[in-house]
Amino acid sequence: MAELARHEHGRGGGTAVVDTIYLLLFPVPVVCFLAALATDLAYSRTAFLMWLHFSEWLIAAGLAFGALAALALLVAVIASRAVRTRLGWSHLVLFYASLLVELVNALVHTIDGWTAVVGSGMTLSALGAVLALAAVGTLIFLPIRSVGHRRAWA
Repeated sequence: MAELARHEHGRGGGTAVVDTIYLLLFPVPVVCFLAALATDLAYSRTAFLMWLHFSEWLIAAGLAFGALAALALLVAVIASRAVRTRLGWSHLVLFYASLLVELVNALVHTIDGWTAVVGSGMTLSALGAVLALAAVGTLIFLPIRSVGHRRAWA
């Protein structure tokens, strides 16, 4: 089964392949950042080091996939006039801000134990999660399209 990406010619063009790649990558850092906040909360309640390590790995995974998604988003914004709107730039700034906050959060989480999470680490996790969710909210209204249609089996 082959899937074809549809171009929106009437709305200023677009890079459907880049849009599809971005839409596949973007949810991963959002979920990782939300899960890191949850594991930070679990660590603050139990002081069990496993939760701290989960947070570190979730933040690292979110940053790795977020860097790929950020690159795809930058290409989509540059290539598509339909995405270069105030809402598109808002989405880009919110997503990049969440990545920057989580990068600082990754550095804070390398501090030993309790001081890595309780206080500044949990605050940064919450701020990064809120910024990522705000980026999700702006994405709902952007004219980014995914797969247009599928070819039927022959």
